[in-house]
Amino acid sequence: MNDTLPPCPLCSSEYTYEMGALLVCPECAHEWSPAAASDDGEPVETVIKDAVGNILADGDTVTIIKDLKVKGSPTSIKVGTKVRAIRLVNGVGDHDIDCKVDGFGPMQLKSSVVKKA
Repeated sequence: MNDTLPPCPLCSSEYTYEMGALLVCPECAHEWSPAAASDDGEPVETVIKDAVGNILADGDTVTIIKDLKVKGSPTSIKVGTKVRAIRLVNGVGDHDIDCKVDGFGPMQLKSSVVKKA
């Protein structure tokens, strides 16, 4: 049916199809980016680094390295604010950290504005 598209990395179905920028498996409903798969069909792990080059992982504690203005809030997140239990995500734009900042609530941050604590 489709000679150029790779099989599904989860269920190995050969009936994958394109939907916008993603590949979709009709049998298990798995969606993935064709750029995020290696030659053998396995997903490639992306390495996310902080502002000084340390590799970040889920559950790490990070420190904000510059004041961050928060849309809709009269105050900003100050330098030195610790953020605990981060989660690495493929967020909107460059935002790749999902977290909860004390006093501000849940939000996404860029890894370029934090350093590992």
